[in-house]
Amino acid sequence: MKELDLIVPNPTGLHARPAKVFVKTAKQFKADIRVKHGSKKVNAKSVISVLTLGVEMGGTISIVADGPDEDEALAVLKDAVETGLGDDLSVGHAPAPKPEKAKTNGQVDAAPAPASAPPPPVAKQTPALSGDKIVRAIPAAAGIAIGPLHQFKHAEITIEETAADPETEKSRLEKAIDAARTELEGVLEQVKKQLSGSESEIFEAHLEILDDPELKEAAVDNINNGQSAGHGWQAAVESVASTMAALKDETLAARAVDFRDVGNRVLRALSGGGQAGPELPDHSVILIANDLTPSDTVALNPGQVLGFCTAIGGANGHTAILARAMGIPAMVGAGEDIFNLENGVMAILNGDTGTLTISPDEEALAKAKGIQEEHEARNAAELAAAKEPAITKDDHRVEVVANIGDVKEARKAMDFGAEGVGLLRTEFLFLERDKAPTEDEQFEVYRDILLAQEGQPVIARTLDVGGDKPLAYLPVDEEENPFLGQRGIRLCLARPELLRTQLRALLRASSYGRLRIMFPMITTFEDWTAAKRMVAEIQNELRMGPVELGIMIEVPAAALLAPAFAREVDFFSIGTNDLTQYTLAMDRTNPALSEQADGLNPAVLSLIDRTVKASHSAGKWTGVCGELAANPIAVPILVGLGVDELSCSVPAIPAVKAQVRTLARSTAEHLAAQALACATATEVRRTVESLL
Repeated sequence: MKELDLIVPNPTGLHARPAKVFVKTAKQFKADIRVKHGSKKVNAKSVISVLTLGVEMGGTISIVADGPDEDEALAVLKDAVETGLGDDLSVGHAPAPKPEKAKTNGQVDAAPAPASAPPPPVAKQTPALSGDKIVRAIPAAAGIAIGPLHQFKHAEITIEETAADPETEKSRLEKAIDAARTELEGVLEQVKKQLSGSESEIFEAHLEILDDPELKEAAVDNINNGQSAGHGWQAAVESVASTMAALKDETLAARAVDFRDVGNRVLRALSGGGQAGPELPDHSVILIANDLTPSDTVALNPGQVLGFCTAIGGANGHTAILARAMGIPAMVGAGEDIFNLENGVMAILNGDTGTLTISPDEEALAKAKGIQEEHEARNAAELAAAKEPAITKDDHRVEVVANIGDVKEARKAMDFGAEGVGLLRTEFLFLERDKAPTEDEQFEVYRDILLAQEGQPVIARTLDVGGDKPLAYLPVDEEENPFLGQRGIRLCLARPELLRTQLRALLRASSYGRLRIMFPMITTFEDWTAAKRMVAEIQNELRMGPVELGIMIEVPAAALLAPAFAREVDFFSIGTNDLTQYTLAMDRTNPALSEQADGLNPAVLSLIDRTVKASHSAGKWTGVCGELAANPIAVPILVGLGVDELSCSVPAIPAVKAQVRTLARSTAEHLAAQALACATATEVRRTVESLL
C-alpha cells in the first residue's frame, strides 16, 4: 500500500468536471484507490464520493493505493491532479457569489425521508422585496425581460415509502435508471447541437452521477431494508445532495441541484411520468422559481420564457451557465420573498443589474422598452449585415474570422458572418479521452470543418497543451512554473509522434479546403525550424503540395524576432492573452493581478506594432486571435496599427464587423499613435474614448 499527498490547484477545487476526470483516471487501475481530505476517506472511483470531500483550491488530498499497479496509479494520478484534471488553469475563475437557501417548491411530493436524508434547505427570511417594489438578487445572465410573472411548479411525483418485495423493487430501479440514462443521452445530444460552448459537460456529469456505484449501492441498501425503489433512491440522492449543499465552498455546494436533478429524473421514470416540464400559460412570461435544475433550464423555450428569477443559486451555477448560453435574462439568489409575488403581475427583469421591478409605472416601462428595443435593433442590424465585409469609411478592409473549437462552431460561424477560421483549437479532439485520437479520427474532423467553411480559410493551431493544459494520457514532469515550462510546440517537439500524427491528418484534410497551419508558443528560431522541417517531411511522404504555415506571437521573444521570422513564415497570429501575461510578467489567473494584466498596456501594444510592421515589410500579414480582437476599445487601435485580421468568438463577429465599418482608417492610425505614446492602459482607454 502506498500513499501520496497532493495539493489541488484548480481555481474552483474538485468540482464536477475535474472530479469526473479524477475518477475516470482512477478507474483505469486495478488497485483499490482511496482519497483522504480532512477526516474523510472515500472511494476514488466514485465521483459522488470525491465531490462530497468538498476540496477547495489549495486543499491537500492524500491518495492511498493498494494493489498490483499501485505505483503506476499514484504516478498517473499525481500528474493528473497537478496539471488540473482537465481544467484550463490558464483561465481564472471568480468565486461564485454566495447563494441564499430556499424551499424546494414541491419538486417531489413524497413521504418524509429517513433521518439520513434531511429535507432540502429552505430560504432565509431575507427582505428581497424592498419598499419601492424592486427585488434585488445576483445577476446571472445579461438582458432585459418585460412581461407578467409566473411561478414555476413541477408536476407532482408521489412515491410509496415501503414495499414488500425487495427484488422486484431493485429490478424497477434498474429499469428506471436505464430509462433516465436514455433520456439524458438524448438531452446531451440536443445540447451539443443547440449550444456552442462546454454546456454539454453539465449533462455528461449527470450521466456520471447516474452511473455512480456508491449511489446505487446506497439505494439498494435502503430497498433491502424495506423501502420502495422510489423512496430508497430518493433517500440516497438526498443524503448526497444535502452533504454537497452543506459544503462551505459555494461552487461545490451549488452542485447539489445537479444531484437532485438526476434523482428526480429517475423518480419520474419510476412513476411512469417521463420527462416533466413546467405548467406554463399560453403567453410569454417571466418565471419565478425556487431553483431551476439544468434539465429545467435547457428545456425552456426562449420565445415563451422571457427571463427567470430564482430564490436560490449562484452566478456560477449550472443553471446560470445555461441561461447565458441560451440568451435568457436571469437573476438568482433572491430569497423566498419572491414566492409572495402573484402570477400575472407585470415586471421588468434586468439580468445586467440583478433587479426585478414589480408593477412598474409607465415611465419605467417606457425606459426599459427603449433600452430593450435599442439592444435588439442593434443586434438585429449587426446580424443582418454580418455577411457583409468589414470595410472602414475610407475603404480599408479588415478580415473578421472566428475562434472555434469543434465542427458545430465551424458551421455556426458561417451564419454569423465569419470570413474563415482564424483559430481552430484542435485540443477539443484530445480532451476527455483515455488515449490520443488516431490519425483517421483527426482527419475526418478537420475535413468536416474545412467543408463547413465552404472554401474560406481555416487556421488550425497544432496541439497546445502542457503543464497548464493537461491530458490524462500524456503525463508531464512536475514543473515549478508550468507557464514557463514544456507546453505548446515545446511539448509536441518532445513527443514528435503526437505532432507527426496530427500534421499527417491536417495535411491529408487540406485537399478539402483552404487550410493554414499555425504553431503555438514559438519562442526560438530552432522551434520554428524543427516544426517546418517535420511538415516538409510529411508533405514529401504524402506527395502533397505546400500549405501556408504561420506562428503564434505569444511571447516577447517572438515579437522581438518578428523581422527574422517574417522572412520565413507565411503569416503571424498574435495571441494577446499570453502575450500580455509574458510581457507584463503577470499570471493572468491570479485574482490579485487580473486587473493589471491588461492587453491595452502600451508595452503590449508596442509589441503588436512591431510584429505588424515586420510582417508588412516582408509582404506577409498579421492577425490577432486573443481577447483584444473583440474588445471595443482595442478594435480601433488594432485597425490603426495595421492588423489585417481579427479573430474572435462566433457571437462577437457581427458586432466587431459593425464597429470596423464605423471607423476611418486614418482616424484609427492617429488614435493608435496616441495609444503607443501613453504610459498606462488606463490612459490608453481615456485616449480612445476622447478621440472616438
